[in-house]
Amino acid sequence: MSPVRRCSRTACKRQAVCTLTYVYADSTAVLGPLATHVEPHSYDLCAEHADRLTAPLGWEMVRLPGEQAEPSSDDLEALANAVREAAKPSRRGEPVGQGIEVGRRGHLRVLRSRPRQDR
Repeated sequence: MSPVRRCSRTACKRQAVCTLTYVYADSTAVLGPLATHVEPHSYDLCAEHADRLTAPLGWEMVRLPGEQAEPSSDDLEALANAVREAAKPSRRGEPVGQGIEVGRRGHLRVLRSRPRQDR
């Protein structure tokens, strides 16, 4: 049995029922069903804090239906398409050999694949 997840709001001890995620590129706050895993950049909220939540000034607030809602035919079709796409064989093979560093930005490195040398 997994431990009960608590609301992310300071000093709130209530059980979390939904997850808040910010999509910074779109200036959108998304409030949806409780995520299956704890994510470092998401916030679990109790029902009271979720109901009172507002988006930052200039942002859009999207409230996704909870798990009790029946999936629409569009949702089911999108899921079926995703499964079909994932089942397709890969056209490109995975890179082989060791990567060659071609760039660096802060702690991130850009690597290019170098073919494996046959011995």
